[in-house]
Amino acid sequence: MKILVLGVNGFIGHHLTQRILDRTDWSVYGMDLGSDRLGRVLNNPQFHFIEGDISINWEWIEYHVKKCDIVIPLVAIATPKLYLTHPLEVFQLDFEMNLNIVKQCVKYGKRVVFPSTSEVYGACPDPEFKEDESFLVLGPIHKERWIYACCKQLLDRVIYAYGTRGCLEFTLFRPFNWIGPRLDSLDAAKEGSSRVVTQFIAELLMKRPLSLVDGGHQKRCFTHVDDGIDALMKILENKNGCCQNQIINVGNPDNECSIKELASLLKRIFMSHPKHKGDKVFSEIVEASSDSYYGKGYQDIYTRKPDIEKARKLLGWTPKIGLEESLKNTLDAFLEENEDAVGGNE
Repeated sequence: MKILVLGVNGFIGHHLTQRILDRTDWSVYGMDLGSDRLGRVLNNPQFHFIEGDISINWEWIEYHVKKCDIVIPLVAIATPKLYLTHPLEVFQLDFEMNLNIVKQCVKYGKRVVFPSTSEVYGACPDPEFKEDESFLVLGPIHKERWIYACCKQLLDRVIYAYGTRGCLEFTLFRPFNWIGPRLDSLDAAKEGSSRVVTQFIAELLMKRPLSLVDGGHQKRCFTHVDDGIDALMKILENKNGCCQNQIINVGNPDNECSIKELASLLKRIFMSHPKHKGDKVFSEIVEASSDSYYGKGYQDIYTRKPDIEKARKLLGWTPKIGLEESLKNTLDAFLEENEDAVGGNE
């Protein structure tokens, strides 16, 4: 099988590529703006990489859509701060560019495995979100934070419409806060634009305060990337067509915690780390309003818990890695990668 992965150097992309090459005889054709996360897979004969931009390298993309069996478009802006500071870029990349790729898959009859997002559920009041039943509830237009969820939701609907009319074979998967090694860079965290787990870890490393936006009462279910990739591999295998034209939540409902609890847990793990337990100074945990931290266009979701019965039934998949182990693994990897970038202990 030949797999085209656009955004192959991203968090999901590089973990998926490594798993494919370690466990199968499939070939992966990948494109991204860089290759710093790809490591040893760059030398694997089953892997074919080009440094490129999906908004520019259209001839290469079309050729490889025609050539490959499955297309996985993973290119997106997926950090909340950027939804407010660069909403038009979010629309152009996350919707317009990805829609063009979906249309290529329709044109050449290729299966697309597309990353939806847990954000499409928005402020849904359900205690657990169900793929085929829960309402997708987004906030008012002036809360620009919702543009990402709106772009992804509309693409979900377009892909579904193509599929149900016999024009496209697809599977939509919805990741719920996947975490693990190489989630975000230190540079992104320095700008305050990484995702919450790596933002907190970076603040701990730099001895800066951990900011609980609006008190940190928001709850999330954190899923280790290894569990997520297990599910994604089963989706790619698609035994007996089990995933055809399906939408599947991929998350760990047992790993739910509030952002306030997350900050305390990460601080405790950091303070017990062999290289930092002797530090003289540790980050404070402080509160900040969403207006001061993000700006006027921010609005948050206070629960985001997946129902994963569909993944269990269709894929035979259940997540195995607990919250503390997932956080420790993410923290250890981040510290190992960035220890020299910050300097010695304080």
